[in-house]
Order: sequence, then structure tokens, then C-alpha cells
Amino acid sequence: MRRTKIVATLGPASDSPAVISQLIQSGVDVVRLNFSHGTVADHKARAQRVRDAAAAANRYVAILGDLQGPKIRIARFIDGKVLLKAGQAFTLNAELDTDAGNQQQVGLDYKGLVDDCQAGDMLLLDDGRLTMRVEHISAPEIHCTVVLGGYLSNNKGINRQGGGLSAAALTDKDKADILSAAEIGVDYLAVSFPRDAADMQEARALLTPTGSSAGLIAKIERAETVSNPEVLDQIIEASDGVMVARGDLGVEIGDAELIGVQKQIIQRARQLNRVVITATQMMESMITNPMPTRAEVFDVANAVLDGTDAVMLSAETAAGDYPIETVQAMVRVIEGAETQPQTRTSGHRMHQSFSNIDETIGLAAMYAANHLSGVKAIIAMTETGATPLLMSRIRSGLPIFALSPNQETLHRTAIFRGVVPLYFEASSISHEQINQSAVNSLIDAKIVTEGDLVMISKGDYLNVHGGTNTLKIVRVGSDIK
Repeated sequence: MRRTKIVATLGPASDSPAVISQLIQSGVDVVRLNFSHGTVADHKARAQRVRDAAAAANRYVAILGDLQGPKIRIARFIDGKVLLKAGQAFTLNAELDTDAGNQQQVGLDYKGLVDDCQAGDMLLLDDGRLTMRVEHISAPEIHCTVVLGGYLSNNKGINRQGGGLSAAALTDKDKADILSAAEIGVDYLAVSFPRDAADMQEARALLTPTGSSAGLIAKIERAETVSNPEVLDQIIEASDGVMVARGDLGVEIGDAELIGVQKQIIQRARQLNRVVITATQMMESMITNPMPTRAEVFDVANAVLDGTDAVMLSAETAAGDYPIETVQAMVRVIEGAETQPQTRTSGHRMHQSFSNIDETIGLAAMYAANHLSGVKAIIAMTETGATPLLMSRIRSGLPIFALSPNQETLHRTAIFRGVVPLYFEASSISHEQINQSAVNSLIDAKIVTEGDLVMISKGDYLNVHGGTNTLKIVRVGSDIK
């Protein structure tokens, strides 16, 4: 069974019920609704199509809402774009009319750039395709020299090399979209450009009163959040998961540093028992080509070997020519990477003490399962998904089945590495028959057969949060109590 999950962004190329159904059947575990594009009605309709298609396929698919974040962008040009040459002067003018850009200057959507910059700063535009050096500032104008030229078109993004832009993570649009995301019923909500834990706490304070149980994902894309390990840890701990958002992050810290930082974020998120998604340009060439490049294959495989919970597709499935083929290619690459022995061995927290009973049970189950011959599956009966999350931090080749009557929990666990959500209602089953019924669900799904060993974790009282306190090893075909 494939353990690493796939996130696919929905858009014009993947809007129809037929394509959404094919994406799910091809292996998509999480769909992303990008709030930078489309209306609330669009997202609501897409979410319903996902729920319908997942139910038809008898699968649980999580929905991730992704907030736009601050628009750190230039404005627009009279002719749509200009060609800038290295060495020429160019001005970023915060008070220029929105559509009046020309060969000499362009307006700014992000007015605060004037206060954030100083002479000598390097500004990177359009994901680093153009570079400008700030010569001097005469508010409202930032006078620059083009260092790396090229075509510059409307509304392209701006990054300051080394980070440090003061734009708040949550805009007024984001705050409205948080309410919309709760209404849609997303399972996860991604926050763009958080500067610190306080930004994540603000998002949670806005989300909680809506009654939504969505998990918060911090998109790591500012240089200052990865330059300070303490700040990074605080952001991770204030979130339910993180996304290695390699586009803006790579621009701010430089491509040479990016791979090491990616590995650091994945490792730290797993150590702190949080979900981690690796994103941006993972199979970019498949927007227009039916096959990935060798470099893209290595990129996806490398993230899998590092232990990421999920790999994400953006324009490849939202606007590309081959959305289904891209998912199928990603499945092949993941499955190939997961044949490597290093994906099944773990020293996670081997020399640390545990503080909670459910944590101890969950990790003990995985260590035992990895070292006991004959174990074919792990069952975690769960109310919130906390125990299967803890289990999924341990590398293993064995599937973890999250059995729960809670639909929200089943959707949430769909992103956990190696975890398979499975509906299980135990309220009408006698205490003595619960284990046998749980194993029967795996027999019916043809996961286990007679003679196989199965690990079972549960609490004395089902439907109780944090109540996991029991671990049992049973043999399929025997009298299971």
C-alpha cells in the first residue's frame, strides 16, 4: 500500500465531476481549494463534488483550503508587460495609478514595500526571474537598477532577498475566507506567510468560534521563519501541520539553501508530531507534457525518502493539460521510492521518555509491529485521530487503519502518512466482540487473511478523547476477544 499521500489542487482543468472522480480513483488523498482564485460559490461546489466522488469510490478524501495571504505584488502595465534590461533604471512607485506601468516604472499593490526596503536590498520579482538592486528611496518611490532582466508582466510577486517584509499574514480577505472555509467544511486550512506562532494563533482564534474542527497548516515561505530554529519550532507547535512552500521560500533564501531547509522542516515537523506537506513545482513540466522529467522524479522521491506526509500538485492539476496522468505518475514515483528499506526503519524518539499513555501505546504498537514477524496491519480505534497520527511518525511498511465513527476524524486522517481511514461504528457492538469486528473489517477488505497477526490499540471506553490505553496482538482466524 502506498503510504505517502497526494494533494491535488482543483481548478479549471479539474473542475468537472468526471475529472474529480478520476483524480480520486487515480490516487488523490487530499484536494486543495486555492482561495487566491475563484469565488466562495466555486469552492463550495467543488467541495461538494469531492465529497460525492469520494463517497462513490468508498474513500475518505480530505479538503484543504489555502488562504491567499498578503498580496506582495506589483500593479499592472499599460501594455500588459515590459522588457527590462540589466543595468537600466526602474522605479517601483507606490502612488502610481494601478494600470499605468511602463518601461520606466510600475505601481505597487503592496504599499508597505517603501518602508520595508533600504539602499542595497535585492528585490526578486516573478519568483526570482528578475532581480533589482535598491539604489535609494524617495517615498513613495523605490529607485532600482535591474540586475537580472527579462519580461515583467502584470501583478507579479515581489520578494526581498533574506525576507523581512512586514506584511501581516492575515488580510481582510483571509479573515473573510476563514469564515467561508468553515462554512464549506474544509478539513484543513493553510495560512500563507506566517511570521511567527502569533499569526497561527490569530487564525485559530478566528476559526474556533465557527465550530470548525479544521486543522491549521502553516505555509513556511518566509526566510526569517527558517533562519531561527526557535521561531520555526514555535510555528510548528502552534499548527496542526506545515507546508514546505518552496516557491516564495526558495526565492527568499536562494535555491542553494532550499533542499537542506526542506529536509530540516520535514524532520522537525515529524519530531514534533505534526503533519508535513512538500509543495511547489513537483511535476511542473507535466502542465504541458505527459511525462515528468528525471529531475522531477528524483525531487518527489527525495521528499518521500525524507518522510513527508504528502506531496502536492498545484498548476499541474489545476490548469495543466494532463491532470490525471500527473497523479498517476506521482503514484508510480512514490511507490518506487517506498520500496527502499530506509522508508521502513525508524529510530524516532527511541531514546526519549513519553509523557502520555496514548502516546506510549501508539509508539509501542509501531515498534512492536516493525519487529514482530507476521504482523500485516495495525488497527487504531480513534475518536480524534491523535493515536494514528502518533503512529504515523514511525517509519514502517505496515498500513495503519484509523477506525472511527467520526466523519471529520476520518477525513483528517486521510493526509497522515501510512494511515488508511476506515469507518467503524462500535456503539452497538458488545465489548467482547469489538476486536473481532474490527479485524473482520480488514478481512472483508481483503487486507488480512487467516494466520496473519494484527496489532489493535483502543481505549477502555470508545468515543472518549485521549482514552487509548490498550494494545493487543491478535491472530486472524483465532478466537479474538
